[in-house]
Amino acid sequence: MKLSARNQLKGKVVELRKGQTTAHVRIEIGAGAVITASITNEAVDDLGLKVGDEAWAVIKASDVMVGK
Repeated sequence: MKLSARNQLKGKVVELRKGQTTAHVRIEIGAGAVITASITNEAVDDLGLKVGDEAWAVIKASDVMVGK
């Protein structure tokens, strides 16, 4: 599958926590950096996600905020 999003970060699912409707998926992308995504439980099931799986964090946003 090809995507137009430029920010595609390959990693490994290190934690998956389902709530009532939404799941938090933590993907380690290297050097100890972890991306956390909130997706629906249905999406987790459809993708068959589980800890240890290879996955991609795809970031498509019109705005990025930076603070210091």
